[in-house]
Amino acid sequence: MTDRFSFAQNDERIDRARVHQWISEESYWAEGRSRAVQDAAIDASRNYGVWDARTGEQVAYARVVTDGVTFAWLCDVFVASGERGNGIGKLLVEGVIADLEPLGLRRMLLATADAHGLYAQYGFTTPDDPDRYMIRAMS
Repeated sequence: MTDRFSFAQNDERIDRARVHQWISEESYWAEGRSRAVQDAAIDASRNYGVWDARTGEQVAYARVVTDGVTFAWLCDVFVASGERGNGIGKLLVEGVIADLEPLGLRRMLLATADAHGLYAQYGFTTPDDPDRYMIRAMS
């Protein structure tokens, strides 16, 4: 698997059209997101991807919103449907964590409806006191 896929934190390699298609058409959390909004989110975030070494095609994406000092939000994590089950999600999350670890962040959050088992392998847990967290939907 490691010979076939490569991870990188690389804004220049991100296939913006492919990422937009994944997020706006195949995700449960951002269906219908416009290309302009997705591009703005990419521009304002640390971006990560996994590429197939045989074809050069991007097969996964994640982005992190962070102040680079204390906090990070891992979001828009997506693995191409035809590549799921090949360890790509693990490669992606491992790479993101390794990239952020030197920053000494105090906290990294994420939201997931169906990948709790994946993230638990990397130290993510449910909050001890979920009543401390609040969300304000803006639109």
